[in-house]
Amino acid sequence: MKIELLIIDPQNDFCRDGGALFVPGATEDMGRLANMIVRLKDKIDDIHVTLDSHHFVDIAHPIFWLDSSGQHPSPFTIIAAADVRNGQFRATNPQFQARAKEYVETLEANGRYPLCIWPPHCLIGSAGYAVINEPDAMLFDALTAWEKDFALVDYVTKGSNFWTEHYSAVQADVPDPQDPDTQLNMRLIETLQLADIILLAGEARSHCLANTVTDIADNFGEENIKKMVLLEDATTDVADLPGSTMFKDMGEGFVSNLTGRGMQINNTVDFLA
Repeated sequence: MKIELLIIDPQNDFCRDGGALFVPGATEDMGRLANMIVRLKDKIDDIHVTLDSHHFVDIAHPIFWLDSSGQHPSPFTIIAAADVRNGQFRATNPQFQARAKEYVETLEANGRYPLCIWPPHCLIGSAGYAVINEPDAMLFDALTAWEKDFALVDYVTKGSNFWTEHYSAVQADVPDPQDPDTQLNMRLIETLQLADIILLAGEARSHCLANTVTDIADNFGEENIKKMVLLEDATTDVADLPGSTMFKDMGEGFVSNLTGRGMQINNTVDFLA
């Protein structure tokens, strides 16, 4: 039985308290996942780890945009296509305006997400970019111990093209025709197709995990979706703003959709216990 583990964005900025985009509960998620990797060290055939990889200038970071009063938007601001058309928001660099307008219109047309402004996070080369390795979540150590049997963790980067959001490790939300790294990652999909079981974990369930798994499923063949096993105690949604349940609803909607298509649910303690 070939078991593959796919871990989405287990990075300090998401998983360590005080990280730029900390997901409450993620530290505990990654601690449980690390323990499972140690327990199943000889039974996991391959491990794939995605890494959110951003520049400070990014279409989903505050610096990219100005509002009608000339201020950068606050994190978690939603920018709709109509907001750009009517001048409520504009690109900070005037040379970017036409492409930025085209981007939000394309994003709206594809129906995945509206543009959400995030705090700058997972900046390439920063401490927040690294895989978490805290006392309560020694994930990097667990991955390194797994590699000592002359295995190699497959690190998959995403997000360095500042023109598009890249929640999914399989493709950007709006692929750039001039950048192959934003287009469909068939290498990863075809590798996972060879597995008997694909364990799914990482952050955040509402966003990067949901988009990655959905994109894999959509390009997988429905018969392969039953290979997917979501480790429900190793993933958490982005925390909602007060009075909102949008992110929780997105996470639950993802689970409902994929389990309806055959994805299984398990946890880090009971899987192959």
